[in-house]
Amino acid sequence: MENELNLFARRAGFNTALRHFKTVNGIVGDIEEGWNLADVVNESLEDGGIQRFQVRSILSALLVEKFGYHFQSHNLKSNVEDVDAVCQTLKEWQNIHIVLTFFNPQAGMFVINPKQKESWGPALPLLRHELIVVYTGAVDLSLKKESLAAASADFLTLLYGGKVRGRKEYREGSRRPVEAPQGRTPQSAPVAQTPSGPTPAPMKPKPASEGGPRRITPRYAVNVTNELFHNGNVESWKRVIESYRTKYPDLDVLIWYENERINDINALFKWGKVKHGTPIMFSVAGGNIRDVSKLQRYLFEGASPRFEVFLRGGVGRVLDLF
Repeated sequence: MENELNLFARRAGFNTALRHFKTVNGIVGDIEEGWNLADVVNESLEDGGIQRFQVRSILSALLVEKFGYHFQSHNLKSNVEDVDAVCQTLKEWQNIHIVLTFFNPQAGMFVINPKQKESWGPALPLLRHELIVVYTGAVDLSLKKESLAAASADFLTLLYGGKVRGRKEYREGSRRPVEAPQGRTPQSAPVAQTPSGPTPAPMKPKPASEGGPRRITPRYAVNVTNELFHNGNVESWKRVIESYRTKYPDLDVLIWYENERINDINALFKWGKVKHGTPIMFSVAGGNIRDVSKLQRYLFEGASPRFEVFLRGGVGRVLDLF
């Protein structure tokens, strides 16, 4: 117990913990009013009220410990790209709050209110084999654990395109959930105040990895125009991506081939399957995503007979492309 309190021994640690406790206390009020925690968290991330490293502890402390949500972890059996039917069905579940977390190995954790289509946008597509956690709770706090577990299982069925039998306890309760923020600021979000003293110096912007929403772009196609995507094309792609990541270290470039994630670009050459006219897909993950069209143009050149332009320069030299 003594070691667990070492954080509070210094002023910086004590103040950090105190700010976190105040933020969590404000979020408690939002949930008690009927807000979905995913909406509150994402709103606070955008406003700078919380940072990304706080999110996991907030989910655990509030949904699991305080409000007793049922939770279920699950590795996706297939990619999930279309959620229109899911949103439509869940809007009828007026007595159920669902919070979904999706863990992308490059972009990090996304917190989703699955009843709101716009909440899905930054995370889609959900990738096969990746981890999700489904939290289900009752709006009027009266449902039994068995019903919450059934709602979690039914949600997974919907996620894979299946049909579920509508349950009365999902639809009816003594309270109604508050939908996504519209014209009202959650209690946990910071409120702007007019300074009474001298104008403070502008704050240094935080890196995208520390706060703010992260998202994944759609997949963009790059057609191979060389006779074969050989070792020279592979090396040119590696140098283009290295240049992009040097310019934007908080962004990741994801490569896809035949709907499978490619972790090692060299595998595209080793397989010997990527021939003329075959598309290779890529997407970018991160916060403030930039220069995607320029990246696509350079990757297209790298997949063409003109790839050698990217191989010039000394060994270990990073190209200045962006």
